This record gives sequence, structure tokens and C-alpha cells, in this order.
Amino acid sequence: GPRAPAALRRADGPGRGLQRPAPPRPPPTAAEPLQRERRAGEESGLARQVSAEVAKWVRVNRRPRKRKRRETEEVFAKLLPDQLLLLLEHLLEQTTLSPRTLQRLERTYHLPEQDAEVRHRWCELVVKHKYKKAYGDVERFLQEDQAMGIYLYGELMVNEDAEQQRLARRCFELSREQMDRSSAELVAEMIL
Repeated sequence: GPRAPAALRRADGPGRGLQRPAPPRPPPTAAEPLQRERRAGEESGLARQVSAEVAKWVRVNRRPRKRKRRETEEVFAKLLPDQLLLLLEHLLEQTTLSPRTLQRLERTYHLPEQDAEVRHRWCELVVKHKYKKAYGDVERFLQEDQAMGIYLYGELMVNEDAEQQRLARRCFELSREQMDRSSAELVAEMIL
């Protein structure tokens, strides 16, 4: 669907603000290239694990509602927070995820209890797929993580879904007073 204006796309996440310049690096040791290679290997292993999990979720999402008794239940791996973030980003690329898949995703990874980055992606999935059972998670996110919530307001408004727009306006009214002025003005411009 349509996306929020480029100015709103995740420019507000942690670690994206002002960065200190890196201290000068000492000359490389003989072991450094090997360490870098090992780290890259570990990262690609973690990324491969995420790809396998994405494939499982896509299969689960495609399954008909009624399963045959003998069909094996998909077993999902425990994921590190960064892997969970990557998984949700991959799932955001899916055109449709059923409410059943979203509910199982939420229960499998306890998404409402994860860190702000993961909850943000979860809320994006909820909004994208109009998963009404989790609108409470979106509401909580907009009130508790205001700096990251700005992008989500844009997502709620751009879908032109009356219920999502009411949710955005209600949350804004509740948290407007606690927002910094520039954020409040930006959100007001989007939703009013």
C-alpha cells in the first residue's frame, strides 16, 4: 500500500541521531581479518536462520484453516532480538498475512513485551493487515514510545481506514501534551 512520507520513515529510531566520530583505530593485528571473517560468518548464520523462519511463517500463512490430523505442526526457533526484527521486516514484505498467522506470531514471540524496535515492526504488521485484535498494542506503542510512534501515525492515516484513523486521532489527543512541540506539530499536520 501507500507509504508514509519519506521524512517519516524510521528516521526516529535509536542510534540514528548524532553519532560520535569513531576513535582512531590501532593498526590491524594478524588475527583481525580472521575475527572479521568469523563475525561475518556468524552474522550470515544468524541471517540464514531468520530466512528459514520466514519460510516457515510463509508456509503457515498459506495453510488452509483446517489441518489434517497427521500434518506436523511447525516448530519455530528462538530468535535473538535482532533476528526477530529481521523476521518482522521480511514479513512486512508479504502482501497478506492472515489474522490466524498474526495471532500465532504474537504468541510465539511475545511481541508486545519485546523492545521498542520489535514492537514498532509488530505495530506496522498490525496496521498493514488491519489486525484489529492487536490495535491495543498500537495504542500502547503510540503512547509509550512517542518518538518512534510518529512514523506509525503516518501509516495509520495513509491506509484511509476509518477505524485506524480514529485510533490515530484518539492516541494523539491522549499523548499530545507529552510530545515535544515539533513532533506534535508533525503529527497534527498528518492527522487533523
